Amino acid sequence: MLDLHALPFPAQIHPEARPALRLTWDSRECGPETAFVALPGEQMHGNRFVEAALAAGAPFVLTNLDVPRAVRVPDARAALLEWAQRERRRNGRVVGITGTVGKTTAKSYVAAALQARFMPVYNTIPAIACFLIEHSGGPDPLVVEMGIDRVGEMAELMTLVQPDVGVVTSIGATHFEDPAITAREKGLILAAPERLVGMQASSYFPGVPTYGFDGADHRGEGLTLSPEAAQFQYQGVPVQLPLAGRAQAEAAVLALTLAEMDGLDLTEAAQRLAEVSVPGGRYRVLPGVYTVIDDAYNASPLSVQAGLEALGHLPGRRISVLGQMLELGPLAEQLHREAGQQARQHADLTYGVGPYAALLGDRAYASVPELRSALLQEVRPGDVLLVKASRGISWTPERRAAEGVGLDVVVQALLAHRDALEAAQ
Repeated sequence: MLDLHALPFPAQIHPEARPALRLTWDSRECGPETAFVALPGEQMHGNRFVEAALAAGAPFVLTNLDVPRAVRVPDARAALLEWAQRERRRNGRVVGITGTVGKTTAKSYVAAALQARFMPVYNTIPAIACFLIEHSGGPDPLVVEMGIDRVGEMAELMTLVQPDVGVVTSIGATHFEDPAITAREKGLILAAPERLVGMQASSYFPGVPTYGFDGADHRGEGLTLSPEAAQFQYQGVPVQLPLAGRAQAEAAVLALTLAEMDGLDLTEAAQRLAEVSVPGGRYRVLPGVYTVIDDAYNASPLSVQAGLEALGHLPGRRISVLGQMLELGPLAEQLHREAGQQARQHADLTYGVGPYAALLGDRAYASVPELRSALLQEVRPGDVLLVKASRGISWTPERRAAEGVGLDVVVQALLAHRDALEAAQ
């Protein structure tokens, strides 16, 4: 329980405020066991949602307002961070993971191997602070995804998280456009006492131990890929990852490396890895009469390249379906052109949709409905399709919203069409 009488900062505690099990900055998640932190936001202040949190039964609200069950402080964000920093000193072993792509996948596999606790989705500073507070003093290791989108943010995260192990999965062009800036900022995580980098990022961090396959310091051996599984060996232990590709296999090597460093049984750790399920839209292989690779959650030049290379190793007629990558600035046209060139190298048929459709594929469509219709007419048994684009909303430096193309609806249509084909057989 979160003890309100042992806070590291002065606060006026309403007599009806009571301890909570969890803490959130999202009032929609509040309930009788989940308290609310009213944080300032880009669009509005969390104080606007205090009444909703109280109505949902929140045990207390951290705010500067004079309301029932309030833990009143002048600055809720500063109080939250001070609280989290104090609780971090009571946490056990913490693994911090960053990188241009692969953070969420790596987090899932590492947590399984180490039997650790991890945040399911969010990786913002407030989310991490709540996570550290909730799990203060617990016996399990923690795995923290440390994503950044501005210069200086990793330094703030390092002060908060203080990871025992720092991991960089990959380095490429994204928010900062220049990979060298990305490496400089994300590389701050390697100030941790123990550190590892993926092979793709190794050239940016000479001398740091690497994980992966060919040439890595900590490596898997004999990787084979199929629509059904990725298989390899690590230190003589066989590893089979159902419905996985190379990116998942590399994350599994990282996980087993950390398990070995912690003295855990590698056979048992490998068995836990076989049960990992990553969130939807992040390279999920969905086999059937034809195979759909659902990688539609997000896209960057580096992740598109990795997805296409994985596609190129699979049997069948290979089809790439690519949409716009966000947050690329003035390099956007060049990077979309390069992605299209890679698609044509690895796929038999190439589709593109959105503003850069003609660069991304030989079969170019302005809208998702047009693309979806064309794909459903073309696809046939034995095909394997990679569907990848940026799905969410990105804020430009001018604060204008740019929306991804939403290829998740194409994945859904392909799966429904496939179900109909299989039912008819």
